[in-house]
Amino acid sequence: MQINEQTPRQIVEELDKYVVGQEQAKRAVALALRNRWRSRQLDDAMRDDVIPKNILMIGSTGVGKTEIARRLAKLVKAPFVKVEATKFTEVGYVGRDVESIVRDLAETAVRMVRKERMEEVREKAEQLAEERILDAFVPETKPSTNPLGRLFGAADSKAAAVVEEDSEPKYKAGRAWCRKRLDAGELEEELIEIEVEEQGRPMVGMFAGSSLESMGGDLQDMLSGLMPKKRKRRKVAVREARKIFAQEEASKLVDMDEVSAEALQAAERSGIVFLDEIDKVAVKDGQTSGHDVSREGVQRDILPIVEGSTVMTKYGPVKTDHVLFIAAGAFHTAKPSDLIPELQGRFPIRVELTSLKEEDFRRILVEPKNALLKQYQALLATEGVELSFTDDAIHRIAQMACEVNAQTENIGARRLHTLMEKLLEQISFDAPELEEKKIVIDADYVGEKLSELAEDRDLSRFIL
Repeated sequence: MQINEQTPRQIVEELDKYVVGQEQAKRAVALALRNRWRSRQLDDAMRDDVIPKNILMIGSTGVGKTEIARRLAKLVKAPFVKVEATKFTEVGYVGRDVESIVRDLAETAVRMVRKERMEEVREKAEQLAEERILDAFVPETKPSTNPLGRLFGAADSKAAAVVEEDSEPKYKAGRAWCRKRLDAGELEEELIEIEVEEQGRPMVGMFAGSSLESMGGDLQDMLSGLMPKKRKRRKVAVREARKIFAQEEASKLVDMDEVSAEALQAAERSGIVFLDEIDKVAVKDGQTSGHDVSREGVQRDILPIVEGSTVMTKYGPVKTDHVLFIAAGAFHTAKPSDLIPELQGRFPIRVELTSLKEEDFRRILVEPKNALLKQYQALLATEGVELSFTDDAIHRIAQMACEVNAQTENIGARRLHTLMEKLLEQISFDAPELEEKKIVIDADYVGEKLSELAEDRDLSRFIL
C-alpha cells in the first residue's frame, strides 16, 4: 500500500475546502501525517524507536473536530477508523471491549488492500466475466452418451466424435456472433440465468454489541469453511451479470493470504484511530460511583492499546505501537486533567479548537465545497426552484446563529442547520406547486421568519 505523501501545506489546503478556521488543529493533524511518511524513510533500527505523537483535540461541540476526522479519512491513503469512546465498556460489563477498535482497523486495512488488488486484476476479471456470459448464451456442446455404449464402445465413441466434429463449427460461429452483439451493447438488457454463491447472513442477534462479537465472526468463518458454499440460480440482465461475474472472478484472482499479510503491516505502520467523545469517559474530580466505575475502567482498557500492545484478530496479531491515535472531546463538564494520568501522558499534543464567531458562521454558509447554502440550492433545484441569498441575508443568518448560541446552549455550526430548516420550511413545502420559480432570500425575509423565535429565549431554547 502506498502511504500518503502530501506535504503539511497540501493537507491543510485540502482540509480548508471543508473546515472553516481551526488552523492549529489542521496543522497538528498535517504534521502528524507527514511524520508518518518521514518515519518510513528511516533505517529499520531507528524506525522502530520513532513512535507517533498522539493528539488530543479539545473544543466545544460543533466547531469542527469530527468534520476534520471525516475529511481526514477520505484524504489519507491509510487504514482509518473513527470510534466513539462511549460505545465501549470495561471488561466484565455488557458492551463492546476496546480491543474491537484494533479488529475494526484490521478489517478496514484488509478491505482497502483487497480493493487495490481487485482493481489491479479488473481487466482480466472482466474478460473472464464476458466468457461466462457467452457460456450462458451459447453453452458448450457435450457428446450424448449412449446407455449401451459399454456393449458397443468403439461404435459409440466414433459416433460421438462425428457429432462433436459437426457441432464444433456451429458452436464457434454462435459464440462469435454473440460476442459481436455483446461488444456492440445489444444484449445488455437480455435476461440470462446464472448461478451465484449465496451470501451467508451475519450472526447479528447473538453477538452484536458485546465482547463476544469477534468470537461470533470467527465461529461463522469456521462454519463456512467446514460446509460447502450454497449456490442458487438467478435470472438477471446481462448488465448486472457482468458485475456479478467480474466480482467473482476478481475474488478468485486475488490471493487473500497475501492481502491479509500486507493489510496487517499497513494497519501496524500506517493505521490511524480517531477516538471521539473521549471526555465522556473522564471521571470528574476523581469521583467514582455507579456508572463512573465503568468509565474509569474504559480508560484503563484503552491505555494498553494506546501505549502499544498486541491484539489478536482473525487475520493475525496486530501490534499497536505505531498506530496514530487522535482523541477529541468537548470537555464541558470534565477537564483533560480528569483523565487518568497515564492516558494523559499518551496524548502529548494538545490542540484547543476555538469557538465560532459571527464571521466564522458567515464563511461556513458560503465558503466550503459542500457549504450549507449550496446544499439547499441544489435540493430545491431538483424542483425547478432557483434559490439565491443576498449578502445581507447571509450576514443576518450568521448574526442570529451567534446570538442564539450565546443565549442558549452553544452547539457551534450545528445551529445553522436548525436556523436554515426553519427559514426554508415554507418554501420547501410549497416548492412543487410554486409558479414563481425564482426566489431571492433577503434580510427582511430572514427577520420575518426567525426574529421572533430568536428573540424569545423560551422559544429559541426548544425550537432553535
